[in-house]
Amino acid sequence: MSLEDFFQPIDFELASDQHGDTRLHQTLRIFREGNFPSLEGVKVALFGINEDRRSDFNQGCKGATRVRHFLYALHKYDAPLEVADLGNIEAGHSIEDTDAAVKLVCTELLKLNVIPLIIGGSQDLTYANYTAYENLEQTVNLVSVDHRLDFGEAGSSFTSTNYLNKIVLHQPNYLFNFSNIGHQRYLVDKDLIELMEKMYFDLYRLGEVNSNIVNTEPAVRNADIVSFDISSVRYSDAPGSSASGPNGLYGEYACQLARYAGMSDKLTSFGIYEYQPDLDPRGITAHLIAQMIWCFLEGITLRKKDFPIGSKEDYTKYIVDLSTSDHQLVFYKSPRSDRWWMDVPYPAGMKNKFERHHLVPCTYDEYQTATNDDMPNRWWRTYQKLT
Repeated sequence: MSLEDFFQPIDFELASDQHGDTRLHQTLRIFREGNFPSLEGVKVALFGINEDRRSDFNQGCKGATRVRHFLYALHKYDAPLEVADLGNIEAGHSIEDTDAAVKLVCTELLKLNVIPLIIGGSQDLTYANYTAYENLEQTVNLVSVDHRLDFGEAGSSFTSTNYLNKIVLHQPNYLFNFSNIGHQRYLVDKDLIELMEKMYFDLYRLGEVNSNIVNTEPAVRNADIVSFDISSVRYSDAPGSSASGPNGLYGEYACQLARYAGMSDKLTSFGIYEYQPDLDPRGITAHLIAQMIWCFLEGITLRKKDFPIGSKEDYTKYIVDLSTSDHQLVFYKSPRSDRWWMDVPYPAGMKNKFERHHLVPCTYDEYQTATNDDMPNRWWRTYQKLT
């Protein structure tokens, strides 16, 4: 069975409706009837998933085709990038059939060093994406952008609002870290917040994100998978989801987070979920998702081959001694991007398991925190997970 067997081709008129040599569709390898694109040299493979049967309160979130109307019309980014649009994975006979198809497709793309770029579909499909990493023999980091934390009671049926249970409890367990960006405190139970803190997971409240989005960049840079619930964007900027509310991320911040994801040398898959085209008559949400995809793709063209792709040998090294701790904090600054990392030691004999995680992305402000004789929270949380 080939990858082509999992996809329905793109309506040719979607591309032909967009005129001009500078339009994005001119650069894409688009799956048209009888002409599945070659993946040789391709960096990103875009595809939709028309599956919503686990969606709580957002039935009809099958909007990839609508997004393409706006995506294809955008102008090209500056640098060349080989991108394929593979079409849509249709809902299987059972939901488990869809999960199996998504897992297999993502697994094959990851083996080819091609980044899956998913337009859902409900957000529980993140679990199928996650299971594609099962045979890579490495632990992974997951970042969700969501106004809620999608955990539920143990033993409850699997839905889009508790899919994180499946990921955290999956065996074998290869999740190293989870971060959520943009949750709204009044929508999340206090006990769940406390549980996340006990597990040393990273949570960024909406107010923190909107006041200084730069502080979220290290978390995104450290991710292998980013899962974006479009409901986390405020209704005025993205009305195309039944879960959208009066508060949320600004549209431009959604694009900035997508750009951060694209720029990360570590990230290998990206998905946008919960778009419901029937609630989006003017196409505002579809247009925003198209712009997010554009920013993600442009971000990839701006990658600097920093850690873990490049070596830290050429980085500028800074050593900070804390009077309040026996630990010596080591920071690195990349000469290519001016971005910062901190070196967190792992136990002897655990190098192979944790080598990808001991050099942790951070901000310059966290380096300043250390120079002021204070332990950065990110360093301490990572140290607890490593030990």
